[in-house]
Amino acid sequence: MPVEYEVLAEVVRNGFVESVHYGSVSGLAPDGSLAHARGDVHGTVLPRSTTKPFQALACLTADAPLTGDRLAIAAGSHTGEDFHVKTVAAILADAGLGFDALQCPATPPEDERTRAALIRDGEPDESRERMNCSGKHAAMLAACVVNDWPVETYLDPNHPLQQGVRTTMADAAGERPAPVAVDGCGAPLFGLTLTGLARAAQSLVLAKNGPYRAVADAMREYPEYVGGTGHLNTELMKALPGSVVKGGAEGVLIAATAEGHAVAVKVIDGSPRATTAIAVHALAALGAAVTPAAAELAAVPILGGGRVVGEIRTTESVRQKGSK
Repeated sequence: MPVEYEVLAEVVRNGFVESVHYGSVSGLAPDGSLAHARGDVHGTVLPRSTTKPFQALACLTADAPLTGDRLAIAAGSHTGEDFHVKTVAAILADAGLGFDALQCPATPPEDERTRAALIRDGEPDESRERMNCSGKHAAMLAACVVNDWPVETYLDPNHPLQQGVRTTMADAAGERPAPVAVDGCGAPLFGLTLTGLARAAQSLVLAKNGPYRAVADAMREYPEYVGGTGHLNTELMKALPGSVVKGGAEGVLIAATAEGHAVAVKVIDGSPRATTAIAVHALAALGAAVTPAAAELAAVPILGGGRVVGEIRTTESVRQKGSK
């Protein structure tokens, strides 16, 4: 394991450490200073779906008509529930488009109850609109229609919309995004350092007005559109009033409090199972007020025979104050 990564969490079963999660955490104090650094916080990561709030921001600044739940779902990774699909349909309908304009892959909804209902009712359980990125794609298409940009090529990295996304991310993170990759949904994906990603998260919660504040407020007011029923991102935002939380594939997570404490987490093995606990404990180390409800979400039990026999616990390094 490269020396730049640290052990951030341990999987403990009946008192025995059976697995560990290496990675990095970048934590910013409200004044923007790097106050909690673990592992390689200046190395580049692919931020995956943690970039969705900034993709939504780019659509909003391009005059896409996004407010309320529509802006929240553009910034989120929804779980494919019926109310999510209804909002995606509304965004597209106002742009004169249908689900067939979406270029994200067809997948089952992440919400298992919704998928079971679709199967029970004899409906297709895989569709583009149920894919967790369809809100973002609908917002991108809406921005294209408003600006008379081509909708057929909206995922091309050189498309005016995607160039706008890149500029928006550079402004929010305070650095040049690179490299350019392709995300799981087909959209361009721009790399950032972990500290740049934390800086971008902080820019949302500290905004007093304008598009940044609009995105943050939509996520706060409609957290169930950022994730879904019971989703950890949704529940953590509810547990930390005024916060913005967004996870991404391959073990990436950003979380920022209303006061401006911000963390970006990358677990190098790609597992998300410890990222919420790591983020909550890093926020506490920064001096953020962690509610009992948030602390409860940071407790990840390990089961054996259907009962709790252990836990996923963050390391002392994550919980300690200050940078190393």
